[in-house]
Amino acid sequence: MARYVSRNPLLEESHISAEVRINERIRVPEVRLVGPGGEQVGIVRTDDARKLAYDADLDLVEVAPEAKPPVAKIMDYGKFKYEQDQKARESRKNQQQTVVKEQKFRPKIDKHDYETKKGNVIRFLEKGSKVKVTIMFRGREQSRPELGYRLLERLAEEVAEYGVVETRAKQDGRNMTMVLGPVRKGKK
Repeated sequence: MARYVSRNPLLEESHISAEVRINERIRVPEVRLVGPGGEQVGIVRTDDARKLAYDADLDLVEVAPEAKPPVAKIMDYGKFKYEQDQKARESRKNQQQTVVKEQKFRPKIDKHDYETKKGNVIRFLEKGSKVKVTIMFRGREQSRPELGYRLLERLAEEVAEYGVVETRAKQDGRNMTMVLGPVRKGKK
């Protein structure tokens, strides 16, 4: 059997909608109106503001709902929304995405395999990705961590012109890891 639970709206968390209210969704009695050219019209009744917007074939958009009284502007809402989306897309495009690639080695790696994996590390660093180099120890190899340490140091020296060590070699259970970051080219 379901039980009725009374809720006190004053105790609940208020959620402010991220969506902008336009035209009929603005339910306050009066607003501070800004005209289509950016000029201050003043405090007017919401119905009058809506009528001015319709006469100009534009929308009434609430731009500052937390103000007393709320600020509304007469504008083309579709154009406004499009410009907001363009700004958001532009800001996302300018963000740097850091990608961490991983390359795994064994302590007793063959020379040719080492050169191939070192080439992969260099390729990743040239593309601007960080590289996590992991040495995997198995069985008795765990008793000789200095082999892995020497291998990581050798790799760091050989790729020094492409990347810098961001995190020194450290033992983590059966693995030893080191993180290399790409060398940042200085502006000339």
